[in-house]
Amino acid sequence: MNEAQPLFSMLRQSAQPRIVDAIERLVREAPDRNLGRINALAFAAAEGFDEEQTINCFLQASHLGLFDMSWNVLCPGCGGVLDANTTLKTVQSEEYTCALCAAGYEPTLDEMVEVTFTVSPRVRRIEAHNPHQLPPLEYFRQIYWGSGVDLPEENYEAKVEEFVLESLELPAGEKAVISLQLPAAFVIIFEPVTHAAQFLDVQGEPTRERQSLSLVFDRTHRHHETLNLRPGPLRILVENHTDVRVLPSVCEANEALHTLLGNRRPFLTAKRLLSNQTFRDVYRTDTIDVDQRLKITSLTFLFTDLRGSTELYERVGDLAAFDLVKTHFGILNEIVAAEAGAVVKTIGDAVMATFPTPDRAVAAAMRMRDAMHSLNQERGNEDLLLKIGIHEGPCIAVSLNERQDYFGQTVNIASRVQHLATAREIFATGSVLQNPRASDLLSERGLKPMSHNVSLRGITDQISIFTIP
Repeated sequence: MNEAQPLFSMLRQSAQPRIVDAIERLVREAPDRNLGRINALAFAAAEGFDEEQTINCFLQASHLGLFDMSWNVLCPGCGGVLDANTTLKTVQSEEYTCALCAAGYEPTLDEMVEVTFTVSPRVRRIEAHNPHQLPPLEYFRQIYWGSGVDLPEENYEAKVEEFVLESLELPAGEKAVISLQLPAAFVIIFEPVTHAAQFLDVQGEPTRERQSLSLVFDRTHRHHETLNLRPGPLRILVENHTDVRVLPSVCEANEALHTLLGNRRPFLTAKRLLSNQTFRDVYRTDTIDVDQRLKITSLTFLFTDLRGSTELYERVGDLAAFDLVKTHFGILNEIVAAEAGAVVKTIGDAVMATFPTPDRAVAAAMRMRDAMHSLNQERGNEDLLLKIGIHEGPCIAVSLNERQDYFGQTVNIASRVQHLATAREIFATGSVLQNPRASDLLSERGLKPMSHNVSLRGITDQISIFTIP
């Protein structure tokens, strides 16, 4: 830990010192289980910190080597980790299957990929650095469940015992027998290391005859088929054909299990991190492979452009105009970052930015307009007249020209909506203003957007555009 002291000192130069202090206390004092796959949003909530500042602090800390980032593919149903990755580049499968939920999912960056932070072994060794040595219950808590499952700090073992009938720790290459009395219930034999499950529908007249079942755990067989058994004695022969230990548990799918898994909390999604300015600045191009196409179901795009920038260069000269446009870029960048967004790129005098939710984009747009108005007043002229367009929808995250970028019709519409705007106008589509928080934000300011239908080049149907006065 003493070796980390200089790194924390460096971190205080680029992040909020009070957040750095809290993270340093966490690393020094927290039990091991709280230092693996840290949920940055839960940490911010517990400490009363701003979420964006906390995310930025963990990003800077990871860049310095204090933490290791993990990009975990989650099951939307049970919240389990289907695949853990040290980089987004290895999220390559077209479908991920959850044996526990008996369902397959196409990965999206919205809620299916979380980003967590684990203390580096160079800073402090914790149990989770050797997951195959963790006790079974801790393996579930620290390795299997994602950070969005809000597991209880106290009475965790007691809560689990309410639905676990039997469990076993089986070394590599070994065989064992699990014997138990089956209740009249739906029972799941689940193994978290190989992510295998066997469903048992136990019903009918109880029997005294011993029923038998054989299960082999390897890396391919998932045991999806449901077997019908009767209440009574069951003998399960289990074989471990992997090179690591496995942890089969026999669980009753009762209310206690559903309650435990139903306690959810917000977590840092890959979508949100890709729209974080600090992340883009620190990690730059090392995010997505050239051949990757990662889906996002909802992302908000904001485009800006300066009206009459050509005339500006003609009127004040190249050098003065360049300095003025550069100042304008600096202001916009600060506003985008403050509203949890990121600047994807600049195109001439235009800016393309992304935001995780429509309300943050609308808030940023109004701040941009006010900032340009103030700058013009300071200069005593109207040189900087900003046109802004906002649209929300699905898209694909790609790597383009050695930069993390976005592709799709949503991007095209957002750009064309901006082109419709005139000076000082903010144009937003219906999908933006249908967002309750965006609508509330405008209502709080007494703003009533005016609607009109327009045709956009390349778009078959007319769309509703709202002018935000």
